[in-house]
Amino acid sequence: MSEDARFEDGGERPLNLGAVDAEDLQVVSALVQDSVLPVTEIAFQKRHHRLCLLLNRVRREDLDAAAQRGRPVERVQSLLTIETALGVGAQGIDKSDQEMILSLLSVSFEPGEEGGGHVLLTFAGDGALRAEVEALEVTLKDVTRPYIAPSGKAPSHPE
Repeated sequence: MSEDARFEDGGERPLNLGAVDAEDLQVVSALVQDSVLPVTEIAFQKRHHRLCLLLNRVRREDLDAAAQRGRPVERVQSLLTIETALGVGAQGIDKSDQEMILSLLSVSFEPGEEGGGHVLLTFAGDGALRAEVEALEVTLKDVTRPYIAPSGKAPSHPE
């Protein structure tokens, strides 16, 4: 009998996760919450049907260990990729403003017909990207070593 992976199994290794259903995407969304990125790090590769974002992600999987050891919170650069993207719409995001910094709040899926639908990326300040997809296929992969978050703290969301 096989056993599901546990959160603790990731240890100190870089994340490399995939999401092919809404439940998987909730895990990815939780891990990328409060990621920041310049608008210049968003690329829609129309020919390859791919939307890519290079995020500076809070290492949420390491928050408890950092607190226990009394060390600062870490971030890591991660590539969030949405495959089978047919088109991308934006609201409140000005790609011509090369200095714009975005803060990702969530990633969700709006199902459509025959497995397709839309992947919605919601950013702080009413910004959003909506990618039409043939099928839900999202990956999150760490691509650098962790580094100390400039604030040294985890972002908080008061109730």
